[in-house]
This record gives sequence, structure tokens and C-alpha cells, in this order.
Amino acid sequence: MKLSVEFPSVASREGPDAVRRLARAIEQIGYDHIDVFDHVVMGYPGPGRPPGPYPATMPILEALMTLAHLAAVTTRVTLGTEVLVLPQRHPTLVAKQVSTLDTLSGGRVRLGVGVGWQESEYEALGEDFRTRGARMDEAIRLLRACWGDPQVDFEGRHYRVTAMGMEPKPPQGRRLPIWIGGMSEPAWRRVGRLGDGWLAGGVTDADSARRALDSIHRHAEAAGREPGTIGLQGMVAPPPRDAEGRRFYAEPDRVVARVVELQAMGFQGVALNATALFQAGARSVDAMIDALGALHAKIRAEVG
Repeated sequence: MKLSVEFPSVASREGPDAVRRLARAIEQIGYDHIDVFDHVVMGYPGPGRPPGPYPATMPILEALMTLAHLAAVTTRVTLGTEVLVLPQRHPTLVAKQVSTLDTLSGGRVRLGVGVGWQESEYEALGEDFRTRGARMDEAIRLLRACWGDPQVDFEGRHYRVTAMGMEPKPPQGRRLPIWIGGMSEPAWRRVGRLGDGWLAGGVTDADSARRALDSIHRHAEAAGREPGTIGLQGMVAPPPRDAEGRRFYAEPDRVVARVVELQAMGFQGVALNATALFQAGARSVDAMIDALGALHAKIRAEVG
């Protein structure tokens, strides 16, 4: 089973050395992958804007710049986003950024994308929230064209590129994996038709996993794809929003039991949320390193 860590932006409060130290420790402990969370801005609640799941003052490092920093101090772990809100950005620029990151990391990038939920963030970035699903589908195809075609010609409803070159290509070329997040029928359709994997953040039980996987497989088969080639990663638990959520990551045996459950549901990988570890009591980079080390040993002993 692949073990990933969602990297905590809160580590930056201790300075850039602490960020680098945490990344190196995650690799040295033996984790397989590091993901970085994405939001550019967070909205304050107000008239017509209810409170979101995260406070507007939550520290969130820009995902791709952070990954470039982590790539420079690691050599083995793969690196990705979980998830980049792709329709908030122009995909041609994202293609260039990710291609550069893959080049400088030696081909270690996995791009995780989603449509997001925060309309005010789209407004702040000058993008249309209502068309985000359609633009996501086009953007994924355009990314692959930029990474694989010597001359990029793309004609979509929302994006057009005519006779352009983009070099260097990423070492992984158009095979650079694009994993898709989401817990909805449109997201599962997108995974089945376009994705190399599914990043599952809200699976609560075997029945919900089965419904999602059945949908993904159905859409993959309709697109002429082999469902078994689509990777599956489950978040062990979402960021805690109450005392009970904080207790979960403070009890390693519950975390390990959840990993075992996800493996039984068919997931080949799981992600541990290091920000949740911070909220559960690991209030420094050193404490997060200790907690991640202990969890890694317990999980490997149970699932290999």
C-alpha cells in the first residue's frame, strides 16, 4: 500500500528550514508521496456567504511553489497536489508549471485536480464558477496536449491554443498522471473517462466506496478504458472540525484501523493529513515528525 502525507502549511510558521526539515523527514521515514493542499484565498463569511470549512486566516502555502521547494530537498518521494483547483487557473500556464516541476524533480510529479467549492475564490481570481466542470474536462485534455504534442493545437469551447510549442516536455510526457478528486457523480464520471486515479476524500463506509467505484468503472468502460488501471487513494480522515475529529488522529490505533478498512475497500493508497495531526496535538514540526514516524511503523506492520 502506498502511504502519502498531505503536507501541512502550518509548518511554515517555524520558518523555511522547518518546512525543508519536515519534507526530508517524511521521505526518510519511508512515506511514498507528499501532497500539497490548494487554496489561493479564503473568504470571510458575510451576507450571502456562509462560513466555509476553513477559517479565512488559515495559512495555506501556494501549492506548486511549495512543491518546487520540496522537490529541491528530496530525491525519492513523488510529489503532487490534493487537489489543485484547476478551473481557477489557465491550463496552459498550469501545464508549463507542472512540466517544469516534473523536469526539476526528475519525473516525480502526480497532479491531483478538482473543481473546488468556493465561489468567492473563483470571483477573486476572475474565473467563472458556473462553468468549472466543463472547463475542467477541457483543461485536462489541454494539459496532456501541452505535455505530449510537439505543436499544440487545441480547439475547445473554453480554451484555444493554435500552433504553439511548449518545451521542455515533462520527463513523464503526456503520461504524467492526473488524479481527480471529488465525491459526486460528475467527479466519478470524470475519473472514469479522463483520470489516471481517484483521490477520495469523503468515503465513510464500504457502501459509499462501492457506489463510487461502480460509477467510476461504468464510465471507464463506456470510454473504452480498462477500469483496473485507475488508481485509488483514500484520505484516512478529513481535517477535524470538532473535538471528536481531533481525537481521531490522537489515537493511532483508530488511524491504523481506518487504513485497514480502506485497503479492504480496494484502495491501493492512503493519505494522512499532517495538518490534522497538528490539530490533534502535534503542535510543532518535531512533534509532527514523531507522530508521522510512529504512524508509519504501525501502518506498515499492519498492511505492509
